Amino acid sequence: MQCLDDQISPLLQLQHHLYYAPNFTFSSKFKLWDPNTDCCSWEGVTCDAYGHVIGLDLSYKNLSGSFHSIFNLHRLQRLNLAGNNFNTTLFSYGFDKLQNLTHLNLSSSCFHGQIPVEISYLTRLVSLDLSNQDSCYLRYYTIIDPYNYVYNYYELHPELEQPLKLEKPNFKTLIKNLRFLTELYLDSVDISTQSTKWCETTSLVLSNLRVLSLSYCGLKGPLCSSLSRLSFLSKLILDGNTISYLPPNFLEISSHLSLLLSSSNFSGKLPQSIGNLKFLTYLELSYCNFFGPIPLSIANLSSLVNLDLAGNKLSGSIHSSLFTLPSLKSLSLSENQLVGKIDEFPNTSSSLIQELYIGNNYLTGPIAKSILQLPRLEGLYIRGNSFSSMKLDMFVQLNNLRTLSLNNISLSIESDNRSLTFPQLESLSLRSCNLTEFPEFIKTQDKLVELYLSNNHIHSVVPNWLWKSSLSWVDLSFNVIDFLKQLPLNDANFSFPMLKRLYLGSCNISAFPEFLKGQENLGYLDLSNNKISGAIPNWVWKKSLRYLFLANNHLSALDHFLPNQSSTSSQSSFARSICNLSQLRNFNASHNNLSGSIPNCLGKMNALYLLDLQGNNFSGMLPKFSKATQLQILKISENRLEGKLPRSLVECTQLEVLDVGNNMMNDAFSFWLEKLPYLTVLILRENRFYGHIKHFKHKFVFPNLDVLDIASN
Repeated sequence: MQCLDDQISPLLQLQHHLYYAPNFTFSSKFKLWDPNTDCCSWEGVTCDAYGHVIGLDLSYKNLSGSFHSIFNLHRLQRLNLAGNNFNTTLFSYGFDKLQNLTHLNLSSSCFHGQIPVEISYLTRLVSLDLSNQDSCYLRYYTIIDPYNYVYNYYELHPELEQPLKLEKPNFKTLIKNLRFLTELYLDSVDISTQSTKWCETTSLVLSNLRVLSLSYCGLKGPLCSSLSRLSFLSKLILDGNTISYLPPNFLEISSHLSLLLSSSNFSGKLPQSIGNLKFLTYLELSYCNFFGPIPLSIANLSSLVNLDLAGNKLSGSIHSSLFTLPSLKSLSLSENQLVGKIDEFPNTSSSLIQELYIGNNYLTGPIAKSILQLPRLEGLYIRGNSFSSMKLDMFVQLNNLRTLSLNNISLSIESDNRSLTFPQLESLSLRSCNLTEFPEFIKTQDKLVELYLSNNHIHSVVPNWLWKSSLSWVDLSFNVIDFLKQLPLNDANFSFPMLKRLYLGSCNISAFPEFLKGQENLGYLDLSNNKISGAIPNWVWKKSLRYLFLANNHLSALDHFLPNQSSTSSQSSFARSICNLSQLRNFNASHNNLSGSIPNCLGKMNALYLLDLQGNNFSGMLPKFSKATQLQILKISENRLEGKLPRSLVECTQLEVLDVGNNMMNDAFSFWLEKLPYLTVLILRENRFYGHIKHFKHKFVFPNLDVLDIASN
């Protein structure tokens, strides 16, 4: 049947009130449907045999706006609005009008505030997903400290006023009428006011539950043994809660179960009774503060596919029986205190193990030959142990190996290693392995995408064969290297089209490598802590660059006036070049000899969140900053800057670190900086700031301030 007229109207109203809003910015009106065609054929719309709309899926379309008209589709059974950018509360929507709803998915769509009680009236619900509302606010950023260590962070946008929460109604009120639920996803919903009763409430009310996912919900207390009543439960996800106790008889049920409890607040020993969960398929207990030996009873878990015990304080040896679990595909025991050698184990030919993580322990002796015979092994991470007699050719039997990480292991590579082949290898990490030359076998690795050779003892010219067309990520930092003047194929524009990230920090390099001229897709370049002098060539400034690190060199850039222009309107070549980098996120050119004025465009770059120009000869005034800036760290100390702090700094609402010390700035103390909600470090030392600072006795002025340095003003 064709779509009924009373079904078309709500859908057209919906299209009128929605718009595309990637990154929370209006882009265009929502125009997915043609009103001249049958609405039952529209994308995301499902009708029954009578022309009633029973399903609507508008997931992951970057939508915002209002969806009130949906609630006139009274026959609706499935509604999926996941992965959008609504950035609003759910209060004003009449969910109780959709009494036929069986599946409701509003996950990852930036809803916040209280979950409305009307959702608890949807008594036919089988699946309810309100999870991860903060995920669309998360932004990813990278900071590199002076020692070249990389730190990756996720942080919430300030637009998130509050998370989605359950207070009134509380958790019990929400679920008490939803007795048909088989799937409940409330990850990152704040349920912290429910004390410890959430567990018993769930087991009493939701007897049909198959999936319960409540990660990072602020849950407390022990897990209740009454969860064993949930005889259909197949997946329990409680990561990131302060759950303190695992009962010995916990979940003695017969169903196939995935149990994910990572980053909880357990302590003590893993109970031997865990071996009673005969049908356990996934067991993830990483970063839970468990100590003591790994229970031998885990060897009884014949259905186990994934075992993750990383990041605890487990001690003793790794019993070889773990490797013989018949269904096991992934084993992670990294970052514990495991010792001794791993014994050989039988039946390697039938093993299903694909990933093995045993790095950063205290394992000794020769690595078990059985591990090197696992036929399906794709990822091997054994870094940071004290294995003896480690040679690279030991691993060539692993024909399916895609990732090999041997960091911090004394590795010997045969002098004639060019014949070694790893046919599937995509990522090779040999950091801190005491290498003295570039391993020639790399020449034949046609699928290699990531190569890490940092912190070795390589004193060599980088051979041209190292630059493979497949490489996208190369780290050669902390070696002593140079580059051939003759480029591959005698082509000055020779390009490695996949190269995106290149780390050449602390390599004793004295000039910008010429081969960089052709790297138009390069997004990350680290040349810090070298001996490069002179001006920065124009070809260094790639429009694709997001991360550029030139700190601790001998670079200089003087103002070069444009023809027929006065000094007031001039720009340095440095400024003209850097202003083209619209995607720049991280720029560190500290401790060089750069001079002139700081380019005005740096205050207007929307993507820039780290700017470090410390220890140069910049003069003049700081640029003005725009409202759109995402700047979090601004370090411009040890220059010759003058004038006042620009009042436009209050537009940098994300600013956490402000360091303008050791300049010649002359200004009254800027109490308006208190408007910066995240400011934690404020350094104004060695300038000419003046005025009374009694105001500082009141901590509420700068509530988050951890470091304040106003000496010698």
